[in-house]
Amino acid sequence: MKPAATEERPPDRRPDGPLFRPVGADDFPGAVREFLAAPERAGVPVLVEGRPDLAESARLATRLYTAARLPHPLDTGIVLGAKELPDGVAELARPLATTWVSEDELGADPAAFAHRHPGPLLLVGTYDRLTLDPVRGLLLGTYRGRERALTLLSGRDGASVAWNAAKQYAVPAEEVEALGLFTDTDRPPQLPGVRVFDDRDFARTDIQAEILGTRWRRVVFQGHGKDDSVNLGEFTICGKNAAVPAQRGLLGPRCAYGLPCYKPEDKLVPLHRVAAVEVVLSACNSGPLADLALYDPKYQLLLNALDGPARTVVPAVSVHDSDRPENVAWMRAAVTGADSVDALNASLAGSHPYPAFMRHGLPADPGRTPPPPAPGDHRPDPLVLTTGRRLTALLASGLLAPQNALRPRLTKLARKVDLWAARPTHLADQSTAEIRSSLTADLQSLDHVIAEQVTKDPEHEIMNYPAHFGDRSRLDPDVRETRCHCGRPAQEFTRRGLLPYVLDTVCAVCMRCGDVTFRVPDAPELLAHAADEVEQGGVLDVRAVLTTPRPGPVRLGLFVPGYLREDTVVEPAATKVRVPAGESRDVRFRIRCAPDTAPQAYYFTVFAVQDLAVSTARRHFGVVPRPD
Repeated sequence: MKPAATEERPPDRRPDGPLFRPVGADDFPGAVREFLAAPERAGVPVLVEGRPDLAESARLATRLYTAARLPHPLDTGIVLGAKELPDGVAELARPLATTWVSEDELGADPAAFAHRHPGPLLLVGTYDRLTLDPVRGLLLGTYRGRERALTLLSGRDGASVAWNAAKQYAVPAEEVEALGLFTDTDRPPQLPGVRVFDDRDFARTDIQAEILGTRWRRVVFQGHGKDDSVNLGEFTICGKNAAVPAQRGLLGPRCAYGLPCYKPEDKLVPLHRVAAVEVVLSACNSGPLADLALYDPKYQLLLNALDGPARTVVPAVSVHDSDRPENVAWMRAAVTGADSVDALNASLAGSHPYPAFMRHGLPADPGRTPPPPAPGDHRPDPLVLTTGRRLTALLASGLLAPQNALRPRLTKLARKVDLWAARPTHLADQSTAEIRSSLTADLQSLDHVIAEQVTKDPEHEIMNYPAHFGDRSRLDPDVRETRCHCGRPAQEFTRRGLLPYVLDTVCAVCMRCGDVTFRVPDAPELLAHAADEVEQGGVLDVRAVLTTPRPGPVRLGLFVPGYLREDTVVEPAATKVRVPAGESRDVRFRIRCAPDTAPQAYYFTVFAVQDLAVSTARRHFGVVPRPD
């Protein structure tokens, strides 16, 4: 007979009695001391006197949590209105922070407080204490960084504060792993491990049953509403707590005045009955500060969520532009165990200058200090923006006639660029690499078409851009000295477009050769070198020097004025080369003159096309008689 294996005690063990232990006000301080002395054996005390709804929430919470343990503390804690809290509440919260300081320490300068007490901060107090002063300054200090990591423990009264402190000791059951996203404003991609419901599901699924019948590890409710509700189609996440009395003189929603709800009442989802470890309320003003709230606390989403079993509640303190990037950021954070507030605020950091979401409840893992998520600045690929500006100029400036054959393809690409410049596409739907790959393919195809059309018809409308844009521009006073390809000094200057759809143009002028080069900013630069003269029937060798702002293919061609075309052959008429960014490359052309070409002065033009921009360089030469 084999000896019995020694059974190791698990790190988290259910208490000998109930995980949550409802007690009255008189017994609460003693129950707190008993729990803190042996958190793995004694139940977490829950102050339920006068709050039977909290006793019901504690029973519902047993579906989510299986054990109790001391969490990793935050650096600094402050109790707001300590004398107003029931005895034992501050003691229950004490292990949640390493150092506790007086409320007076906050003072009027949040920056000075942060300097004295760096690191994550925990504020404990009833909801009426969470006002603009002091919370706003502390919250703004978390913008674009998690060093401050402001965390709140609150509730509508002292019993609610005690309940939210108690939940911080609860350990979620391993089998509670469902992640859910319910959105009425987006149709986000389906990420593995996350159940996503959008407006299409709201019309064919019993969303109420889905929400209330699932044990959620984390769940997001995203939709329009006020601080009392979030709309999910005909279903509504409701903030009303029927067990709480209304406060006279405060504004309430329709139901506060005996009127029916503005949505079907059989499709209401009472938020405090949602079995979720973490609830995210991704709706504007879903968690306003106390002196900014619209409605009576009886109807507020935040307070209803805090009354429920959720250990962490993440509401929006004000308005925000949460969209697909934030949904994707949250899903990625949820499946990896990252903190929701850090992920959402980092994603929104480029949209407005304040953190949109606040954390009620300790961070997912306050002991872990990973690098903060990359800020979600709206910074599309620069090539997308350059292409967009050029498309706008080509389509809106009148340079191309309405019937021009380029317009349909330019319009199609403009629609793509508009989507690629939008935050949801840029930050969620497609990676920068995917966008650039698709865009460069489109640009190369269009550049080829433009070069072909100019080769066939050098008088194509697009070649008139220097005059068309220049007529709608002003001269920039910054004039630069340069050198013409004839070797003489020249001046380079820029004409600035006066209208949004007029591109700037860069021109170089030589007193001998005239306006020798034209381009738009960030387009290839060209110079054309050749002999000053060629004999009748001879060949003029042309060396075009091409410099590009970015690597990639460039289409080039050469043409002569119309009155010379019957007497010449250009080899090659068009070609394609690749040039590393910022480097130069020589491209060779030959102009073969017929034996009977009239002797006189002529010119040729080399052009380059890259990313919808056409650059030109014009060079004079003369045809001289053949010697007899």
